[in-house]
Amino acid sequence: MAGDREDQGGLGDLVNYALAFLRRQYVLILFVTMLAIGISLIYLRVTPPIYTAQVKVLFESPKAKFVQQQSMLAESPLDVAQLESQIQVIKSKAITTSVVDQFNLVKDPDFNASVQPLQKLLGIFKGLFGASAAKDDGKTASEARDGVIAAFQDKLVTSRVGMSNVIEISYSSSNPQRAAEIANAVADTYIADQLNAKFEANRTARSWLQDRLRELGQQALTAERAVNAFKIQNNIVAAGGQLMDEQQVTDLNGRLVAARAQASDTLARLNRFQAILHQNESNKTDANLDASISDALSSPIINNLRQQYLELSRRESDWSARFGRNHLAVVNLRTRMHDLRTSILEEVRRLSETAKSDYEVAKQRQQEIEKQLTQAVSQSRTTNSAEATMRELETRAKSYRSLYESFLQRYMGAVQQESFPITEARVISPASPPQSKSKPKSTLVLGLGFLGGLALGTGLALLRDMLDRVFRTGAQVEAMLHMPCISLVPLLKDIEPKQLRSEQEHTDRASSQGMIERHSGVYWAATEMPLSRFAESIRSIKLAIDLNVTNSSNKVIGITSSLPNEGKSTIAAALAQLMAHAGTRVIVVDCDLRNPSLSRNLAPAANAGIVDVISGRCTLDQAICKDPKTNLAFLPATKKQPLFHTSEILSATSTKQLFDHLRATYDYIIVDLPPLAPVVDVRATAPLMDCLVLAIEWGRTKTDVVQHALHTAPGLHPALIGAVLNKTDMQAIRRYDNYHSDYYSNEHFARYGYTA
Repeated sequence: MAGDREDQGGLGDLVNYALAFLRRQYVLILFVTMLAIGISLIYLRVTPPIYTAQVKVLFESPKAKFVQQQSMLAESPLDVAQLESQIQVIKSKAITTSVVDQFNLVKDPDFNASVQPLQKLLGIFKGLFGASAAKDDGKTASEARDGVIAAFQDKLVTSRVGMSNVIEISYSSSNPQRAAEIANAVADTYIADQLNAKFEANRTARSWLQDRLRELGQQALTAERAVNAFKIQNNIVAAGGQLMDEQQVTDLNGRLVAARAQASDTLARLNRFQAILHQNESNKTDANLDASISDALSSPIINNLRQQYLELSRRESDWSARFGRNHLAVVNLRTRMHDLRTSILEEVRRLSETAKSDYEVAKQRQQEIEKQLTQAVSQSRTTNSAEATMRELETRAKSYRSLYESFLQRYMGAVQQESFPITEARVISPASPPQSKSKPKSTLVLGLGFLGGLALGTGLALLRDMLDRVFRTGAQVEAMLHMPCISLVPLLKDIEPKQLRSEQEHTDRASSQGMIERHSGVYWAATEMPLSRFAESIRSIKLAIDLNVTNSSNKVIGITSSLPNEGKSTIAAALAQLMAHAGTRVIVVDCDLRNPSLSRNLAPAANAGIVDVISGRCTLDQAICKDPKTNLAFLPATKKQPLFHTSEILSATSTKQLFDHLRATYDYIIVDLPPLAPVVDVRATAPLMDCLVLAIEWGRTKTDVVQHALHTAPGLHPALIGAVLNKTDMQAIRRYDNYHSDYYSNEHFARYGYTA
């Protein structure tokens, strides 16, 4: 059971709903889809084909490195901004105008078709403002040319191919040959425009460079002559690009730095040795020997003695703990340790004397170099003022000479580029006449038409399904009205069985004798076709009435509906005659006093009815009509004049007394009640009814109408045993009740002799 409850809200429900939806609305979906495909085919038929030719242009720097260096224009690598700029240049008015004039596109039919309506509109406006004819003709021609250029730019598409330096130029035309010719012409015109632009730039730059070179050459020559004259005048000699005095000062300065470093190192070593000796002389004990003798003294003799001293110190500590400090062996170890300490200090004194001697020698060398440097500096000071002036003259001369050489290289590059200009763009894939049209794409248009039609059809079907606010299935009745659906009564046409034809003549003559007439075969289908599904659905109603446990007595059975023409009278007549055919005493009472449709069909010639019985104008036996075949009794409602107080009549004491008499006389009283929505008579009869059956017309009665009708009559709810879906299309209901679609198949009922 738990698994069933889970499946109710799972994927199975969604699939079943989708299948049921397709069964209900597939005709609309197919119609809209086929309509969209038809519109797509018409569009493909009437739309002229458009062919697009494509040419690819590569942007690179084809110049050799030497040529780039000689070029007077700055060469920078291509980037996204430059490529976008070139795309705009290709679509510029200068390029497009040249191509339009080259092919005389002003007279091309493809452009005239779009320009002529614009010209007519402009002519109308010009006429309104009273412009002269000559002036209008000239302005119109200019505007027509501008219109052609604008239309040409719309058909011309340029785009970058991926992340490469390739630009694709596309042009669309109704003629594939013309499309390829114009695309290639645009590429050629653009490349020629680039060459012309570079040629003009190079020629202008060459003329300016030529004048500038003459001026720079004269300035460089004058500056070099001034440098030579100043050297001769001040007796300045240079070796290796540097003055002799400066070279000597530099060498002495390097030697002085090295001497000072050596003296400093020697003094530091001497100070270290003296500090060790002073520390050990002030401390006569052997406690701090390790701290005073540092490993930084890189002497193998000291290191060897120190290792022996450390070994004896370890043994002395160990033996003192084992044998005592005054033991002879421990005393001998301490004696040996003292001797080793003395030897280490003697070696340190020897190293200290050596360091002292080295420090004296380094100090004397430093002093000698300082004297030489002082003399060299004093000698070079005399030439400082002349040297500064000479440096200034040399710098000026070099600047002029460097500028001259740079401009000379630029001039040579300009001459070369002017003689053979090179552009960065070249065609790598020329356009050829396209073999297939680019627009409209048949597959795309048909695909969009199919998908669009399918989507639109599905949307319209969903909208139609949501707006279908009528009762279609028994489950819908139970969910929305909170009452059981006790039967699905099939739709019957107005039939007249063969058996009724022979009896019709007799009933016509006997109508005045209180006999029920059989004009309509629908009212008698339950007994005339006992093996039909209609008869079986009426039996379901009788069984629901008999099994009703809310009331011990189910004799008085009211049949009502929300609106007229829902078939409540047919159900009342069929239920009553089916009960009477089974041998029970049954009477049908027509309480629809304002519109007695059942009386018009079963007893159209009746002179007395229920109103006459209630008012006492006639007896019950005088008003009752009977069917001799089924022994069915019928109390009609004759409408001799309009009745305005039918609810008071039905709620009167005499009416209750009539029904009490009928309860004592008959086994079942089937009451055909008026509908709930138009009148309030059903509410007045509520105390008389043991149970009520609500008839709902399948596929027509709105759900909100039934809900509102029941909401306005709360006194009827205890007596309502269920609803009946009347006039049900048993073939169409299979599209709405997907869960029980097999239940409505006739082949299952045919085994038991049932017919449609």
